[in-house]
Amino acid sequence: MTAAPVSDTRFRLSAAVAQELATRFDTPLYVIDEAHLRARIREYIGAFRAVAPKCELSFASKANSTLAVLAIAYQEGCVIDAASEGELRAALAAGVPANRCHSHGNNKTEGELHYGIEHGVGQIIVDHFGEIEMLKDLTPSSGTNRSGEGETKFVLRLAPGVDPITHAKISTGQADTKFGFNIVDGSAERATKRCLELGLPLIGYHCHVGSQLLDPEAQRSGGELVARFAVEMMNRHGFAATYLNLGGGLGVRYTDADEPMPVSEYNRLVVESVRKVLEGSGLDPVLGQEPGRALVAESGVTLYRVGVVKTVPAKEIGTRTYVCVDGGLSDNPRPALYGSHYTVERVSGTLGSQVGSRVTVSGKHCESDKLFEDVELPGDVAAGDRLQVLCTGAYNSSMASNYNRYPRPATVLLRQNGEPALVQRRDTWNEMLAREVMPEGLA
Repeated sequence: MTAAPVSDTRFRLSAAVAQELATRFDTPLYVIDEAHLRARIREYIGAFRAVAPKCELSFASKANSTLAVLAIAYQEGCVIDAASEGELRAALAAGVPANRCHSHGNNKTEGELHYGIEHGVGQIIVDHFGEIEMLKDLTPSSGTNRSGEGETKFVLRLAPGVDPITHAKISTGQADTKFGFNIVDGSAERATKRCLELGLPLIGYHCHVGSQLLDPEAQRSGGELVARFAVEMMNRHGFAATYLNLGGGLGVRYTDADEPMPVSEYNRLVVESVRKVLEGSGLDPVLGQEPGRALVAESGVTLYRVGVVKTVPAKEIGTRTYVCVDGGLSDNPRPALYGSHYTVERVSGTLGSQVGSRVTVSGKHCESDKLFEDVELPGDVAAGDRLQVLCTGAYNSSMASNYNRYPRPATVLLRQNGEPALVQRRDTWNEMLAREVMPEGLA
């Protein structure tokens, strides 16, 4: 097996703990390490605060909205960014105060906006002109909401026109995007003016150029453009932004070949690019960031059990060996959606061979379901072995489905004392069928 890089800080399970968890909770199984997650959040907040004392870190809950994860993120000082009413409800259920939540989304309904304002959500990230008009009628004239919390503030999401180096489906800052008000065509300025005309509690701007960025240049460019826009709005319209959210995006180590930038260096570069533009402008806004993947991905693994192992003829390479596991695209759709790659390790089994061979780890769904192509596993990998897939703390549990009527996996949180706690149980068969309604005469 290839040795892990010296800088590899991804959480891993030992063989003994993996076997214990698989026996107790079955597989597939998501596992999150609490100590690792808390340390990662503290590292990020510390690095951000070191270069921007007036800062706010949001946790993008779309990455993992398990209640235990949301509670930990809040306890460690994060605001919770919710991309839907469901994610907002999850944050509230996890004990996060509404005024420590942000409501996000490109097509929020009037009902979703009303729910957020009624419960006292701290910010609404406004995405389009129709939303501005809906908020005009929903904003309480008293300045407070029914919960008694302070007034909900508004932040305009901007499309800065930055095309990052990442997968097209997680690139969001370019001009041709469904998100936000475009700076180049004048929409962002018109949106600012409309909010000022209506007297809405606008406090600043937000941008997010994309995810899994191993090169920070796109994030720096996005920050510069948003800061420059904020300066222009002050000079032209007298609006002094007190908040700029620079989005998330820092990449993680999915494979040994990935080399994410140190958190301290990333924060320094991004903040410096913004400060340079703001210098001498009179603006001194709170700077926000909104990572999700960068905080939780490396704190999680997924455990699988190997079923059948088969070798078949394959063009050009002669033969291919399939190592079939008891999960698949329903518990990790990212390889099918984005062509994502992961590090896969045998963590328990015969453990007799150090000779590696290239295999394809496949799932059990009625698709090609090639989860992890061309990965190296011991040559004697066999049925019953346990595999752990690293860096699955983000966008696995939150994107899981019941495709082929497979139950979504459980999630176990390894507490700081090493004890496992079930924080999300596996679906039951009755739950999977509970939504079905059989018309009379069909049964």
